[in-house]
Amino acid sequence: MAGRYAAVRRMSSTLWVQVLVAMAIGILLGFFRPDIGARMQPLGDTFVKAIRMLIAPIIFCTVVHGIARMSDLARVGRVAIKAIVYFEVLTTIALVIGLAAVNILQPGKGMNVDLSRVDTSAVTQYATQNQTATQFLMSIIPQTMVGAFADGNVLQVLLISVLFGFALARLGEPGKSIAGLIEVVSRALFAVVGMVMWAAPLGAFGAIAFTVGKFGAGSLLSLGKLLGGFYLTCLIFVFGVLGPVCAWAGFSLLKLIRYIREELLIVFATTSSETVLPRMIARLEDLGCEESVVGLVIPTGYSFNLDGTCLYLATAAVFLAQATNTPLGIGQQIGLLAVLLLTSKGAAGVAGAAFVVLAATLSTAGTIPVASVALILGIHRLMSEGLTPTNLIGNAVATIVVAKWEGALDEDRLRRALNGR
Repeated sequence: MAGRYAAVRRMSSTLWVQVLVAMAIGILLGFFRPDIGARMQPLGDTFVKAIRMLIAPIIFCTVVHGIARMSDLARVGRVAIKAIVYFEVLTTIALVIGLAAVNILQPGKGMNVDLSRVDTSAVTQYATQNQTATQFLMSIIPQTMVGAFADGNVLQVLLISVLFGFALARLGEPGKSIAGLIEVVSRALFAVVGMVMWAAPLGAFGAIAFTVGKFGAGSLLSLGKLLGGFYLTCLIFVFGVLGPVCAWAGFSLLKLIRYIREELLIVFATTSSETVLPRMIARLEDLGCEESVVGLVIPTGYSFNLDGTCLYLATAAVFLAQATNTPLGIGQQIGLLAVLLLTSKGAAGVAGAAFVVLAATLSTAGTIPVASVALILGIHRLMSEGLTPTNLIGNAVATIVVAKWEGALDEDRLRRALNGR
Protein backbone atom coordinates (compact mmCIF):
# COMPACT_ATOMS: atom_id res chain seq x y z
CA MET A 1 0.00 0.00 0.00
CA ALA A 2 3.04 2.26 0.39
CA GLY A 3 2.99 3.36 -3.23
CA ARG A 4 -0.54 4.66 -2.84
CA TYR A 5 0.62 7.65 -0.83
CA ALA A 6 3.83 8.51 -2.66
CA ALA A 7 2.36 11.76 -3.99
CA VAL A 8 1.43 12.83 -0.48
CA ARG A 9 4.77 11.86 1.06
CA ARG A 10 6.89 13.68 -1.51
CA MET A 11 5.49 17.03 -0.40
CA SER A 12 5.71 16.45 3.35
CA SER A 13 9.21 17.83 3.76
CA THR A 14 8.54 21.18 2.07
CA LEU A 15 4.82 21.92 1.98
CA TRP A 16 4.49 23.27 5.51
CA VAL A 17 7.34 25.75 4.91
CA GLN A 18 5.74 26.97 1.68
CA VAL A 19 2.32 27.34 3.35
CA LEU A 20 3.84 29.16 6.32
CA VAL A 21 5.68 31.64 4.06
CA ALA A 22 2.53 32.17 1.96
CA MET A 23 0.49 32.83 5.11
CA ALA A 24 3.03 35.36 6.36
CA ILE A 25 2.90 37.22 3.02
CA GLY A 26 -0.90 37.09 3.09
CA ILE A 27 -1.04 38.53 6.62
CA LEU A 28 1.29 41.37 5.65
CA LEU A 29 -0.74 42.13 2.52
CA GLY A 30 -4.03 42.06 4.44
CA PHE A 31 -2.65 44.29 7.18
CA PHE A 32 -0.91 46.93 5.07
CA ARG A 33 -3.18 46.83 1.99
CA PRO A 34 -6.56 45.52 3.23
CA ASP A 35 -8.28 46.63 0.02
CA ILE A 36 -6.06 44.32 -2.06
CA GLY A 37 -6.07 41.56 0.58
CA ALA A 38 -9.88 41.42 0.57
CA ARG A 39 -9.78 40.76 -3.18
CA MET A 40 -7.66 37.61 -2.72
CA GLN A 41 -10.65 35.51 -1.61
CA PRO A 42 -11.04 33.70 -4.99
CA LEU A 43 -7.59 32.12 -4.56
CA GLY A 44 -8.61 30.47 -1.30
CA ASP A 45 -12.09 29.53 -2.52
CA THR A 46 -10.70 27.94 -5.70
CA PHE A 47 -8.32 25.76 -3.72
CA VAL A 48 -11.12 24.65 -1.37
CA LYS A 49 -13.36 23.76 -4.32
CA ALA A 50 -10.57 21.78 -6.00
CA ILE A 51 -10.16 19.63 -2.88
CA ARG A 52 -13.90 19.25 -2.25
CA MET A 53 -14.43 17.74 -5.69
CA LEU A 54 -12.17 14.83 -4.65
CA ILE A 55 -13.62 14.13 -1.20
CA ALA A 56 -16.65 12.02 -2.17
CA PRO A 57 -14.83 9.60 -4.54
CA ILE A 58 -11.90 9.22 -2.11
CA ILE A 59 -14.21 8.38 0.80
CA PHE A 60 -16.06 5.90 -1.40
CA CYS A 61 -12.89 4.14 -2.58
CA THR A 62 -11.29 4.05 0.88
CA VAL A 63 -14.35 2.74 2.72
CA VAL A 64 -15.36 0.22 0.05
CA HIS A 65 -11.86 -1.18 -0.31
CA GLY A 66 -11.38 -1.35 3.46
CA ILE A 67 -14.65 -3.19 4.12
CA ALA A 68 -14.30 -5.50 1.11
CA ARG A 69 -10.93 -6.71 2.48
CA MET A 70 -12.34 -7.51 5.93
CA SER A 71 -13.16 -11.11 6.80
CA ASP A 72 -15.16 -10.14 9.90
CA LEU A 73 -17.95 -7.83 8.73
CA ALA A 74 -19.37 -7.55 12.26
CA ARG A 75 -16.24 -5.57 13.04
CA VAL A 76 -17.55 -2.64 10.99
CA GLY A 77 -20.47 -2.27 13.39
CA ARG A 78 -18.15 -2.49 16.40
CA VAL A 79 -15.88 0.22 15.02
CA ALA A 80 -18.87 2.49 14.31
CA ILE A 81 -20.31 2.03 17.83
CA LYS A 82 -16.95 2.65 19.51
CA ALA A 83 -16.41 5.76 17.39
CA ILE A 84 -19.86 7.19 18.21
CA VAL A 85 -19.36 6.56 21.96
CA TYR A 86 -15.96 8.29 21.84
CA PHE A 87 -17.38 11.21 19.85
CA GLU A 88 -20.25 11.79 22.27
CA VAL A 89 -18.01 11.72 25.35
CA LEU A 90 -15.43 14.12 23.91
CA THR A 91 -17.93 16.60 22.46
CA THR A 92 -19.79 16.68 25.79
CA ILE A 93 -16.51 17.46 27.57
CA ALA A 94 -15.82 20.19 25.00
CA LEU A 95 -19.21 21.81 25.64
CA VAL A 96 -18.67 21.71 29.42
CA ILE A 97 -15.20 23.26 29.10
CA GLY A 98 -16.55 25.95 26.76
CA LEU A 99 -19.30 26.86 29.23
CA ALA A 100 -16.90 26.89 32.18
CA ALA A 101 -14.32 29.05 30.39
CA VAL A 102 -16.78 31.68 29.16
CA ASN A 103 -18.32 31.95 32.64
CA ILE A 104 -14.89 32.46 34.21
CA LEU A 105 -13.51 34.87 31.59
CA GLN A 106 -16.83 36.70 30.98
CA PRO A 107 -15.80 38.37 27.69
CA GLY A 108 -19.24 39.95 27.18
CA LYS A 109 -19.64 41.47 30.63
CA GLY A 110 -20.12 45.23 30.57
CA MET A 111 -20.81 45.51 26.82
CA ASN A 112 -24.50 46.39 27.48
CA VAL A 113 -25.49 45.93 23.83
CA ASP A 114 -28.81 47.42 22.74
CA LEU A 115 -30.02 45.18 19.89
CA SER A 116 -32.36 47.89 18.63
CA ARG A 117 -29.25 49.76 17.51
CA VAL A 118 -27.59 46.73 15.84
CA ASP A 119 -28.13 45.81 12.17
CA THR A 120 -29.52 42.26 12.35
CA SER A 121 -30.68 41.91 8.75
CA ALA A 122 -27.64 39.83 7.79
CA VAL A 123 -28.45 37.04 10.25
CA THR A 124 -32.01 36.33 9.09
CA GLN A 125 -30.89 33.69 6.59
CA TYR A 126 -28.96 31.81 9.30
CA ALA A 127 -31.71 31.92 11.91
CA THR A 128 -34.10 30.13 9.57
CA GLN A 129 -31.76 27.22 8.75
CA ASN A 130 -32.87 25.03 11.66
CA GLN A 131 -32.97 21.25 11.35
CA THR A 132 -34.53 18.73 13.73
CA ALA A 133 -32.85 15.48 14.74
CA THR A 134 -35.38 13.52 12.65
CA GLN A 135 -34.72 15.67 9.59
CA PHE A 136 -30.98 15.19 10.07
CA LEU A 137 -31.31 11.39 10.23
CA MET A 138 -33.56 11.37 7.17
CA SER A 139 -31.08 13.54 5.28
CA ILE A 140 -28.40 10.84 5.59
CA ILE A 141 -30.34 8.81 3.00
CA PRO A 142 -29.83 10.47 -0.42
CA GLN A 143 -32.56 10.91 -3.00
CA THR A 144 -30.31 9.12 -5.51
CA MET A 145 -26.86 7.53 -5.33
CA VAL A 146 -25.54 9.95 -7.92
CA GLY A 147 -27.04 12.88 -6.01
CA ALA A 148 -24.96 12.08 -2.92
CA PHE A 149 -21.74 12.37 -4.94
CA ALA A 150 -22.95 15.44 -6.83
CA ASP A 151 -23.81 17.26 -3.58
CA GLY A 152 -20.64 16.07 -1.82
CA ASN A 153 -22.62 15.09 1.30
CA VAL A 154 -20.07 13.17 3.39
CA LEU A 155 -22.56 11.15 5.45
CA GLN A 156 -24.60 10.15 2.40
CA VAL A 157 -21.47 9.05 0.56
CA LEU A 158 -20.36 7.14 3.67
CA LEU A 159 -23.69 5.28 3.84
CA ILE A 160 -23.49 4.27 0.18
CA SER A 161 -19.84 3.23 0.62
CA VAL A 162 -20.58 1.00 3.62
CA LEU A 163 -23.47 -0.73 1.83
CA PHE A 164 -21.39 -1.21 -1.33
CA GLY A 165 -18.45 -2.52 0.69
CA PHE A 166 -20.68 -5.09 2.43
CA ALA A 167 -22.08 -6.16 -0.94
CA LEU A 168 -18.60 -6.69 -2.42
CA ALA A 169 -17.50 -8.67 0.64
CA ARG A 170 -20.48 -11.01 0.21
CA LEU A 171 -19.77 -11.57 -3.50
CA GLY A 172 -16.59 -13.51 -2.76
CA GLU A 173 -14.06 -13.84 -5.60
CA PRO A 174 -15.93 -11.58 -8.08
CA GLY A 175 -16.02 -8.93 -5.36
CA LYS A 176 -12.26 -9.14 -4.87
CA SER A 177 -11.59 -8.26 -8.50
CA ILE A 178 -13.83 -5.18 -8.22
CA ALA A 179 -12.13 -4.25 -4.94
CA GLY A 180 -8.77 -4.45 -6.73
CA LEU A 181 -10.02 -2.06 -9.40
CA ILE A 182 -11.29 0.33 -6.73
CA GLU A 183 -7.84 0.30 -5.10
CA VAL A 184 -6.26 1.33 -8.41
CA VAL A 185 -8.79 4.18 -8.73
CA SER A 186 -7.99 5.17 -5.14
CA ARG A 187 -4.28 5.41 -5.92
CA ALA A 188 -5.06 7.60 -8.91
CA LEU A 189 -7.24 9.88 -6.79
CA PHE A 190 -4.51 10.29 -4.18
CA ALA A 191 -2.10 11.17 -6.99
CA VAL A 192 -4.55 13.91 -8.03
CA VAL A 193 -4.63 15.12 -4.42
CA GLY A 194 -0.85 15.38 -4.59
CA MET A 195 -1.15 17.56 -7.69
CA VAL A 196 -3.82 19.83 -6.20
CA MET A 197 -1.83 20.24 -2.98
CA TRP A 198 0.89 22.04 -4.89
CA ALA A 199 -1.60 24.94 -4.96
CA ALA A 200 -1.99 24.85 -1.16
CA PRO A 201 0.41 27.78 -0.53
CA LEU A 202 -1.49 29.92 -3.05
CA GLY A 203 -4.82 28.95 -1.47
CA ALA A 204 -3.51 29.68 2.03
CA PHE A 205 -2.16 33.05 0.88
CA GLY A 206 -5.48 34.07 -0.64
CA ALA A 207 -7.58 32.90 2.30
CA ILE A 208 -5.48 34.53 5.02
CA ALA A 209 -5.03 37.78 3.05
CA PHE A 210 -8.82 37.99 2.64
CA THR A 211 -9.45 37.29 6.35
CA VAL A 212 -6.96 39.87 7.61
CA GLY A 213 -7.89 42.42 4.95
CA LYS A 214 -11.63 42.24 5.53
CA PHE A 215 -12.02 41.37 9.21
CA GLY A 216 -8.62 41.76 10.88
CA ALA A 217 -7.77 44.95 12.70
CA GLY A 218 -11.22 46.39 13.48
CA SER A 219 -12.69 43.07 14.62
CA LEU A 220 -9.68 42.28 16.78
CA LEU A 221 -9.94 45.60 18.57
CA SER A 222 -13.69 45.49 19.21
CA LEU A 223 -14.02 41.83 20.22
CA GLY A 224 -10.43 40.97 21.13
CA LYS A 225 -11.37 39.65 24.58
CA LEU A 226 -13.78 37.12 23.08
CA LEU A 227 -11.25 35.99 20.48
CA GLY A 228 -8.42 35.72 22.99
CA GLY A 229 -10.60 33.80 25.45
CA PHE A 230 -11.81 31.43 22.73
CA TYR A 231 -8.30 30.65 21.47
CA LEU A 232 -7.22 30.03 25.09
CA THR A 233 -10.18 27.67 25.57
CA CYS A 234 -9.20 25.72 22.45
CA LEU A 235 -5.64 25.34 23.76
CA ILE A 236 -6.94 24.19 27.15
CA PHE A 237 -9.08 21.54 25.48
CA VAL A 238 -6.35 20.33 23.12
CA PHE A 239 -3.63 20.03 25.76
CA GLY A 240 -5.79 19.47 28.84
CA VAL A 241 -8.16 16.87 27.37
CA LEU A 242 -6.74 15.48 24.14
CA GLY A 243 -3.21 15.43 25.61
CA PRO A 244 -4.11 12.95 28.41
CA VAL A 245 -6.18 10.89 25.92
CA CYS A 246 -3.09 10.58 23.72
CA ALA A 247 -0.92 9.66 26.71
CA TRP A 248 -3.44 6.98 27.70
CA ALA A 249 -3.32 5.60 24.14
CA GLY A 250 0.48 5.52 24.25
CA PHE A 251 1.58 8.33 21.94
CA SER A 252 2.57 11.99 22.18
CA LEU A 253 0.14 14.73 21.24
CA LEU A 254 2.98 17.13 20.42
CA LYS A 255 4.51 14.60 18.02
CA LEU A 256 1.12 14.09 16.37
CA ILE A 257 0.72 17.86 15.93
CA ARG A 258 4.18 18.01 14.37
CA TYR A 259 3.24 15.10 12.09
CA ILE A 260 0.12 16.88 10.76
CA ARG A 261 1.57 20.41 10.82
CA GLU A 262 0.98 20.95 7.08
CA GLU A 263 -2.68 20.05 7.43
CA LEU A 264 -3.07 22.28 10.49
CA LEU A 265 -1.60 25.27 8.67
CA ILE A 266 -3.90 24.73 5.69
CA VAL A 267 -7.10 24.49 7.77
CA PHE A 268 -6.00 27.50 9.84
CA ALA A 269 -5.63 29.59 6.69
CA THR A 270 -8.68 28.33 4.81
CA THR A 271 -10.91 27.81 7.93
CA SER A 272 -12.15 24.59 6.30
CA SER A 273 -11.32 21.10 7.58
CA GLU A 274 -12.50 19.59 4.30
CA THR A 275 -9.42 20.92 2.49
CA VAL A 276 -7.27 18.25 4.15
CA LEU A 277 -9.70 15.33 4.51
CA PRO A 278 -8.10 13.29 1.67
CA ARG A 279 -4.62 13.94 3.07
CA MET A 280 -5.73 13.00 6.59
CA ILE A 281 -6.96 9.64 5.32
CA ALA A 282 -3.55 8.97 3.78
CA ARG A 283 -1.58 10.32 6.73
CA LEU A 284 -3.47 8.29 9.33
CA GLU A 285 -3.12 5.10 7.33
CA ASP A 286 0.59 5.88 7.11
CA LEU A 287 0.59 6.07 10.93
CA GLY A 288 -0.49 2.44 11.12
CA CYS A 289 -4.28 2.73 11.41
CA GLU A 290 -6.11 0.13 9.33
CA GLU A 291 -7.76 1.41 6.18
CA SER A 292 -11.25 0.26 7.20
CA VAL A 293 -11.04 2.09 10.55
CA VAL A 294 -9.75 5.32 9.00
CA GLY A 295 -12.41 5.18 6.30
CA LEU A 296 -15.19 4.93 8.88
CA VAL A 297 -13.92 7.17 11.68
CA ILE A 298 -12.63 10.20 9.75
CA PRO A 299 -15.73 10.90 7.59
CA THR A 300 -18.06 10.22 10.54
CA GLY A 301 -15.92 12.42 12.79
CA TYR A 302 -16.21 15.30 10.33
CA SER A 303 -19.91 15.38 11.22
CA PHE A 304 -20.08 14.05 14.79
CA ASN A 305 -16.72 14.80 16.42
CA LEU A 306 -16.52 18.59 16.14
CA ASP A 307 -14.75 19.45 19.39
CA GLY A 308 -13.73 22.94 18.24
CA THR A 309 -17.24 23.67 17.00
CA CYS A 310 -18.67 22.65 20.39
CA LEU A 311 -16.24 24.99 22.15
CA TYR A 312 -17.31 27.78 19.78
CA LEU A 313 -21.03 27.16 20.32
CA ALA A 314 -20.81 27.16 24.12
CA THR A 315 -18.51 30.19 24.20
CA ALA A 316 -20.47 32.27 21.69
CA ALA A 317 -23.91 31.49 23.16
CA VAL A 318 -23.01 32.54 26.70
CA PHE A 319 -21.00 35.53 25.41
CA LEU A 320 -24.10 36.81 23.61
CA ALA A 321 -26.13 36.42 26.81
CA GLN A 322 -23.50 38.43 28.71
CA ALA A 323 -23.26 41.12 26.02
CA THR A 324 -27.03 41.64 25.89
CA ASN A 325 -27.51 41.36 29.68
CA THR A 326 -29.73 38.29 29.23
CA PRO A 327 -30.08 36.37 32.53
CA LEU A 328 -28.71 32.84 32.11
CA GLY A 329 -28.62 30.76 35.29
CA ILE A 330 -26.83 27.44 35.75
CA GLY A 331 -30.04 25.50 35.09
CA GLN A 332 -30.58 27.34 31.82
CA GLN A 333 -26.96 26.73 30.82
CA ILE A 334 -27.37 22.99 31.44
CA GLY A 335 -30.49 23.09 29.27
CA LEU A 336 -28.51 24.97 26.63
CA LEU A 337 -25.82 22.27 26.78
CA ALA A 338 -28.46 19.59 26.15
CA VAL A 339 -29.76 21.50 23.13
CA LEU A 340 -26.21 21.97 21.81
CA LEU A 341 -25.56 18.21 22.00
CA LEU A 342 -28.35 17.77 19.47
CA THR A 343 -28.00 20.83 17.27
CA SER A 344 -24.23 20.44 16.87
CA LYS A 345 -24.99 17.21 14.97
CA GLY A 346 -28.18 18.39 13.28
CA ALA A 347 -26.55 20.90 10.91
CA ALA A 348 -23.43 18.91 10.06
CA GLY A 349 -22.31 19.46 6.50
CA VAL A 350 -23.99 22.87 6.14
CA ALA A 351 -21.74 25.61 4.79
CA GLY A 352 -20.63 27.81 7.67
CA ALA A 353 -22.01 25.11 9.97
CA ALA A 354 -20.83 26.56 13.29
CA PHE A 355 -22.58 29.89 12.75
CA VAL A 356 -25.71 28.18 11.38
CA VAL A 357 -25.86 25.87 14.40
CA LEU A 358 -25.41 28.80 16.78
CA ALA A 359 -28.38 30.65 15.28
CA ALA A 360 -30.44 27.45 15.24
CA THR A 361 -29.58 26.73 18.89
CA LEU A 362 -30.58 30.18 20.10
CA SER A 363 -33.81 29.88 18.13
CA THR A 364 -34.54 26.47 19.69
CA ALA A 365 -33.60 27.43 23.26
CA GLY A 366 -35.56 30.68 23.13
CA THR A 367 -33.58 32.25 25.99
CA ILE A 368 -30.97 34.36 24.20
CA PRO A 369 -32.16 36.73 21.41
CA VAL A 370 -31.40 35.15 18.02
CA ALA A 371 -30.70 38.62 16.58
CA SER A 372 -27.70 38.91 18.90
CA VAL A 373 -25.63 36.62 16.64
CA ALA A 374 -25.10 39.72 14.47
CA LEU A 375 -22.55 40.79 17.09
CA ILE A 376 -20.12 38.03 16.13
CA LEU A 377 -20.88 37.76 12.41
CA GLY A 378 -17.85 39.91 11.64
CA ILE A 379 -15.41 37.76 13.62
CA HIS A 380 -16.86 34.32 12.87
CA ARG A 381 -14.11 33.63 10.35
CA LEU A 382 -11.45 34.67 12.89
CA MET A 383 -12.98 32.30 15.46
CA SER A 384 -13.02 29.58 12.80
CA GLU A 385 -9.22 29.83 12.69
CA GLY A 386 -9.29 28.39 16.22
CA LEU A 387 -12.11 25.89 15.92
CA THR A 388 -11.08 24.17 12.65
CA PRO A 389 -7.56 23.14 13.79
CA THR A 390 -9.13 21.91 17.05
CA ASN A 391 -11.62 19.81 15.05
CA LEU A 392 -8.78 18.40 12.95
CA ILE A 393 -6.61 17.42 15.92
CA GLY A 394 -9.65 15.92 17.64
CA ASN A 395 -10.45 13.70 14.66
CA ALA A 396 -6.83 12.61 14.24
CA VAL A 397 -6.70 11.59 17.91
CA ALA A 398 -10.10 9.87 17.64
CA THR A 399 -8.99 7.75 14.70
CA ILE A 400 -5.83 6.55 16.44
CA VAL A 401 -7.67 5.85 19.71
CA VAL A 402 -10.49 3.90 18.03
CA ALA A 403 -7.94 1.94 15.96
CA LYS A 404 -6.03 1.03 19.12
CA TRP A 405 -9.29 0.19 20.91
CA GLU A 406 -10.23 -2.17 18.06
CA GLY A 407 -6.74 -3.74 17.79
CA ALA A 408 -6.34 -2.21 14.33
CA LEU A 409 -3.23 -0.10 15.02
CA ASP A 410 0.36 -0.97 14.14
CA GLU A 411 2.00 0.65 17.18
CA ASP A 412 5.57 0.15 15.96
CA ARG A 413 4.69 1.94 12.74
CA LEU A 414 2.96 4.69 14.75
CA ARG A 415 6.08 5.30 16.85
CA ARG A 416 8.37 5.31 13.81
CA ALA A 417 6.15 7.77 11.93
CA LEU A 418 5.73 10.14 14.88
CA ASN A 419 9.48 10.07 15.49
CA GLY A 420 10.06 11.11 11.88
CA ARG A 421 11.42 7.78 10.66
